[in-house]
Amino acid sequence: MQTKPIEQSGGQYAWTYEMSLFKNPSIFLLVAKVLFGVILVLGVVIMLPINLITNGWAEGFRGWLIEIGIMAGLFAVLLVLGYLVYAAIMGGKYIVDFAMDEDRLVHAQIMEQAKKASKVGTATVILGILAGRPSTVGIGLTSQRSVSTTEFARVKKVVANRRRSVIKLYGGGANEAYADGADFDFVCSYIRAHIPADAAWIDK
Repeated sequence: MQTKPIEQSGGQYAWTYEMSLFKNPSIFLLVAKVLFGVILVLGVVIMLPINLITNGWAEGFRGWLIEIGIMAGLFAVLLVLGYLVYAAIMGGKYIVDFAMDEDRLVHAQIMEQAKKASKVGTATVILGILAGRPSTVGIGLTSQRSVSTTEFARVKKVVANRRRSVIKLYGGGANEAYADGADFDFVCSYIRAHIPADAAWIDK
């Protein structure tokens, strides 16, 4: 839900967006992609070679598939529980201030929520270090980021999803912009006019 319409001042456009963490799955899916990307990298780079060397090709590969399946299942459960706790701590909302000009898009979580996210992220980092889990440490550090900036000149791909009110930018610092209705159309048009002509654009 857009709580502050787009306003222009000195060549810069700014607006505020409040998103329900329980109704809009965008944040959950973003965290899930990061988490399972970590699992895939660890599985292919570390676990698969160890299994193949230890047990041979057939048994090693079969054992690796079982281990990956178990790990993915456990992480899925932890992801859901962790997300529910995070959403509860944040009051069920993700509130962001956006600003964009001809050169860049800035996505900044409001200060009150940024402080809460920082505390959650710090706790995750400490738990990850104590448990010896680098993936947990990485997720904790990522969750502490309160400001994301994307340079339009470096964008390689944009995915605009009207149903979820989200515009995803890839390249030059991956980022997301949220807007509703006519403002969604305006943000899409503005971004499209300022990214490279050869950047891919996907509408969903």
